[in-house]
Amino acid sequence: MTLKVETDEHGLWTVLRITGELDLVTSPVVRQHVHEAVAAGRRELVLDLSDVFFCDSSGVGVLIASRKLMRSCQGRLHLILPAHGAEEGSHVNRVLAALGVRRLFEVYSDVSDAVDEEAQPLSA
Repeated sequence: MTLKVETDEHGLWTVLRITGELDLVTSPVVRQHVHEAVAAGRRELVLDLSDVFFCDSSGVGVLIASRKLMRSCQGRLHLILPAHGAEEGSHVNRVLAALGVRRLFEVYSDVSDAVDEEAQPLSA
């Protein structure tokens, strides 16, 4: 399956909705979209992974690099994981947890929470 990335704006937040597999072949596409958003001056970024059904170490690497990039420009990065993302069950969540990096990210249940300044992230 190929990867699809759609960009949407929600106030200050840029939302990248990612669909498909996040792996060695497709992760450079996500990296490019993140870099383009930052180059355009966007400093609040949501990666909506709710339609990602597979993520390998290359995909995790892109998520970590995106976090590092956003922090370096005093920006913020929020993630939305697939259904049950904060619980056991989601492949993406299991991969992040197994690698010990889930706690690095602010994870929200949906876009409306991710862009809401009052909303609290889900627990790791």
